[in-house]
Amino acid sequence: MRHGSNLNPANRFESVHMEPELEDLENDPEYVASLSNRRIEYIEDDSKSIVATNNSPDLPFNFSLNPYRGCIHGCSYCYARPGHEYLGFNAGMDFETKIVVKKNAPQLFRKFLSRKAWKCESISFSGVTDCYQPAERQFQLTRQCLEIALEFNQPIGIVTKNALIARDIDLLSQMASRKLVHALISITTLDAQLARDMEPRTSIPKARLRTVRELSEAGIPTGVLVAPIVPGLNEPEIPAILNAAAEHGAITAAFIMLRLPLTVEPVFKEWLQRTRPDQASAILNRISHVRDGSLNDSKFGRRMTGSGIFADQIRKLFQIHKSKNGLDRSMPSYDCSAFKIPNYNGEQKTLFD
Repeated sequence: MRHGSNLNPANRFESVHMEPELEDLENDPEYVASLSNRRIEYIEDDSKSIVATNNSPDLPFNFSLNPYRGCIHGCSYCYARPGHEYLGFNAGMDFETKIVVKKNAPQLFRKFLSRKAWKCESISFSGVTDCYQPAERQFQLTRQCLEIALEFNQPIGIVTKNALIARDIDLLSQMASRKLVHALISITTLDAQLARDMEPRTSIPKARLRTVRELSEAGIPTGVLVAPIVPGLNEPEIPAILNAAAEHGAITAAFIMLRLPLTVEPVFKEWLQRTRPDQASAILNRISHVRDGSLNDSKFGRRMTGSGIFADQIRKLFQIHKSKNGLDRSMPSYDCSAFKIPNYNGEQKTLFD
């Protein structure tokens, strides 16, 4: 099994970190191999809530829902990695192999939407980890939550890099007919080998483009998110990605500059040195040029776009080709007016806050 990270970095909340002494294990090659070839573990979560509130001024949503914590996709650059440390795991291989599953997500979502205090507005699926990651094939929690959203006429925004979203076109097309859904497909590169290296267990680029077409043809408002743009690596592909997105039916496009907060930095640097050793130094240098001499900038208003001359050049390149390909349209407005708490066939309702 391929991993985006070959590291088990120290958890920043723990004072003790253990490292295997490989010299003592040289006569046990199977165990040594297992250290970088882990099986996926599913860990049941007993959360009492499912919808999180976002207070970041540079994100376009206030509420998000994530059925899973950790992500099998294993993207080397994933900004969500440090969140796994709150669970007592590490942001490297643990993030990719210890997947926390919120099995009661549908019930919690129904409870949330049934509250008298809920004033309808859109909720983002995949505000942190991908709601269509491979775990979804088995647990189908995203699909169940979409069924509830359709039942309530609750608007949903989805971001994913997995073609599995096409499985749910039957639900999404119904939601689209009521102006209840937007979909963004994340396309980082058109180079299949780069995608396999950088995002080892995601859908290949051709499958993602095919998904854009399938969603669009089903009447689902669909855009493309080029995220992240890694200066010096996939930056030159911006024109080709936007052209391909338009050809496959996307109506809009956006980008996010690479972010390397906290433990993401050592994970990404290890991946870069391992897979692109000849380019690593130049790429890190270009990243520092869009991050004011550092490798990360957490300031609101700059963390998603970068700053400085090179960041401006990337932004202008993106805007030129976005406009050239007709991707500067807006998603249709959500319809929150139709939201309703369903009538449960005369059964007594539970009273919620």
